[in-house]
Amino acid sequence: MNDLYKILGVEKKASQAEVKKAYRELAKKLHPDRNKDDVKVADRFKEVSAAYSILGDEKQRARYDRGEIDESGAERPMGGGPFGFKSSQSAGGSTTFDFDEAEDLFTDFFRFTGRRRGTAGGKKTGGKGGNPFKGSGRDKGLDISYQITIGFEESITGGKRRLHLNDGRDVDIKIPEGIKNGQVIRLAGQGGPGFGGAPKGDALVEVRVSPHPYFKRDGNDIHLELPISLDEAILGGDIDVPTPKGRLTIRIPKNSSTGKRLRLKEKGVKRGGETGHMYVSLKVMLPEERDPKLEALIKDWAKGDGPKLRRKAGLS
Repeated sequence: MNDLYKILGVEKKASQAEVKKAYRELAKKLHPDRNKDDVKVADRFKEVSAAYSILGDEKQRARYDRGEIDESGAERPMGGGPFGFKSSQSAGGSTTFDFDEAEDLFTDFFRFTGRRRGTAGGKKTGGKGGNPFKGSGRDKGLDISYQITIGFEESITGGKRRLHLNDGRDVDIKIPEGIKNGQVIRLAGQGGPGFGGAPKGDALVEVRVSPHPYFKRDGNDIHLELPISLDEAILGGDIDVPTPKGRLTIRIPKNSSTGKRLRLKEKGVKRGGETGHMYVSLKVMLPEERDPKLEALIKDWAKGDGPKLRRKAGLS
């Protein structure tokens, strides 16, 4: 992956507001709804979303700038491993250890302390061969952590991702429908090797969900703020709106004000046996440029209801 700042097209000294603005512009331009069946654009959208998931978070951005995490958000190794083991970073960003050297190191340790290999405190710690790790609570191999970033829509609909493990193998991960940001998927037996015939550890895959330019999630509910024009607010009508699973047509009631909320039943997140709703909050927007005809019409129509409305709300 390239430098995250280059992906978003901003300088390293850019403010958080500038980073957010750049992401929103790219997300709107590259969104799958506007580029259907374009695989290259879809991949670019995922790349931009993954970059913003780090640079859009001040703490994660600071860690990235210091070199503590890489472009995927995975930890970078800081020097040698524990007890001086040789360590190396995998393509997935995780650290592996030289287990043969680890066992030799502990053999020397037991010899130096006057204990025979296979004993600790005068008690046997292993089976045949006297493996010092056997029975020490470390029989199982190490759990290895990975991190992947997925798009908001993918977190709602679910899907599949391929993960490159630190031993060179690729495995397919099933992304469950409705997964939450920070949730960990455990892949049993895909971690580090065990000692003395002990079972392998697990791979722990933390899933990060990229923020979306206009969808917000609250539990199993999804929220969308929908801009509408003055004529749509007064006259009502049918409007197409995006949802994480495609576009839907909703009906705007006549005489709708900013803040009016419409509920799309069971169009939210499906998780387990429950399905949330989608809430569309209306936001009336006036034209960006002055319209003399509209101003004249409003002037003729004006009833002076402003003070009355404010008194009703207890503001005057």
